[in-house]
Amino acid sequence: MSLSKPTNPKRSRWLRFALRRRRFAGDRSGAAAVEFSMVAPVFLLMMFSTFEIGWFFYANSIVDASVAEAARLVKTGQIQQMAGTPQQKYDLIYNTLCDVLDTFGTCNTRLTVEVQTYTSFSDLAADVTPPTCASAPPAAVSAIPFNPGNQLDIVRVRVCFIYDTINPAIGINLSQPGTNNRNLISSMIFRNEPYQTGATP
Repeated sequence: MSLSKPTNPKRSRWLRFALRRRRFAGDRSGAAAVEFSMVAPVFLLMMFSTFEIGWFFYANSIVDASVAEAARLVKTGQIQQMAGTPQQKYDLIYNTLCDVLDTFGTCNTRLTVEVQTYTSFSDLAADVTPPTCASAPPAAVSAIPFNPGNQLDIVRVRVCFIYDTINPAIGINLSQPGTNNRNLISSMIFRNEPYQTGATP
């Protein structure tokens, strides 16, 4: 008859606890979910910020391109030589800009166009008035000048477009303080071409 060594109850309990702890430590189920929950906020922050900045610079470049197109209508004399009232001429420039910028929202509440003529570049440099955007009081918006001038005149075309930011709560916030939008302003300064026959520089 063989005799077995009596077991220590405390030691047996410790061994069972050690084995359970080892199995628990080696259990990898759910690890991916825990790791993702730790990484997800940073990932979403970077993703939304990258998209916000990219879309903002895209909108800004479109505003610049639309101003160049509107300025071309003035510089080449197409607006000045067009038959119609000053309001119709203004509407042509406004609609030219809006055809491009309406991708970013309704132009009626976002877009303003200023066309001003100067007798000299010193007069232009002395004009430090800020651009008037559509969020200004109606009287200020109505007073925005539209004067495309004549051939060889110095002209400034200035546009303000109110751009709605996408992510005011997540990622980088590009909006102006107290709002959910940002004013995109673009200007172009040039001298009108001698578009009339027999014009002298």
